Amino acid sequence: MTTEEFVKKLAELMDTNAELKLSTKLADVEDWDSLSMVSFFSFCNSTLNRRLDPEQIKGALTVEDLFNLAEGKA
Repeated sequence: MTTEEFVKKLAELMDTNAELKLSTKLADVEDWDSLSMVSFFSFCNSTLNRRLDPEQIKGALTVEDLFNLAEGKA
């Protein structure tokens, strides 16, 4: 998955109109909430076959951190 595809999918999971970039801080995105975290967790498990610990997701600070988790780089 390219970074562009990931950012587009993440915006869809968050149900946000905010313009996301890899450098975007999650704390600055109003729609990054517990439901978005669960959606991201589910997406990684079911679509990407990545088994993440919820604490890893909670520890992410930027969109790039989430991308690295999704790609298994973190």
